[in-house]
Amino acid sequence: MGRFDEKTCLDYFEKLLAVDSTTGFYEESENQLCAMLEELEIPCRRIRKGGVIAELGGEGSPLCITAHLDDIGLMVRHLNADGTLNVCPVGGLYPFYCMMENVRVHTREGKVYTGTVCRTPNSIHVTEEELRQTAPDFRTNVCVVLDENVKSAAEVRALGIETGDSIALEPRFVYANGYLKSHFVDDKACAAVLLTLMKAIREERVTLRRKVYVYFAFYEEIGHGTTVLPEDVEDMIAVDIAPTGPDQNSDERKVSIFAKDSRYPYHWGLTNELRQAAIDAGVDYVMDIFTPHYGTDCDPSIAAGYDLRHAAIGPGTANSHGYERTHIEGLRACFELLWAYLER
Repeated sequence: MGRFDEKTCLDYFEKLLAVDSTTGFYEESENQLCAMLEELEIPCRRIRKGGVIAELGGEGSPLCITAHLDDIGLMVRHLNADGTLNVCPVGGLYPFYCMMENVRVHTREGKVYTGTVCRTPNSIHVTEEELRQTAPDFRTNVCVVLDENVKSAAEVRALGIETGDSIALEPRFVYANGYLKSHFVDDKACAAVLLTLMKAIREERVTLRRKVYVYFAFYEEIGHGTTVLPEDVEDMIAVDIAPTGPDQNSDERKVSIFAKDSRYPYHWGLTNELRQAAIDAGVDYVMDIFTPHYGTDCDPSIAAGYDLRHAAIGPGTANSHGYERTHIEGLRACFELLWAYLER
């Protein structure tokens, strides 16, 4: 079995986190990814709407492995009269998961401004008791306060900020005792695992037993990441986080094999092949089901009518869509399962 390079994986993760990629705002992240693949001497092509398909080589029974690089975030809805920004979510970001987070506002002219997600009023000492009890709501009592001396919509507009500008949260990555804590573990940690796998395959000169594509998507968080696939794909494996919870088997130190999500059961035969590969290789795995609010990039491919077998795996991850946490052993188990499956 190929060796999981922990340092390489963490380096990839940090580099991916450093480039903002709120869904729809993908070009810089796509450029970064293509540069990484070029360094690995892995050919790739870009999808018109945003996305990259790399070709690892091999012959026979084409397999597509996918992870996504888009992040949940915010968008400027309108400019408030007091110089703050009214915002709306992009993807499944909720106010209680981003209060007091630092953000970057990307304008359509390429300017970048910093700010903070705040309640209105934003100081607890001058907030009436009934307002303290009100839940945060993007429409009414949550805004972005810019790190600029602006006190009117006109002054904000003069900076070049306007409705439709993209807003990204600061990831706040911390690595402690093997735990990765950050926004956007979903799914940049899994993308880092795939890049680590691709690098190991290249360096160890592995001859693949089947044709393998690796698809990095940029629209998973809103449900249409992989609606375009190479026509010859027969099997598809999504690599995405496995949310932990009271009724879940998933564990941050293990890889989960998905039996079902909120839309579809995964393909029985392909799922069994992954399970047997884990058993044969001694990979620490669990089976799990994710409902009612979860799906992977396999789902839009099935809905689009592709005739393929689909499955999904991923590292156990806590606090999904918030300040997420997983463990390096979960990423290692994910790598090892993919390697073991490709060896079959």
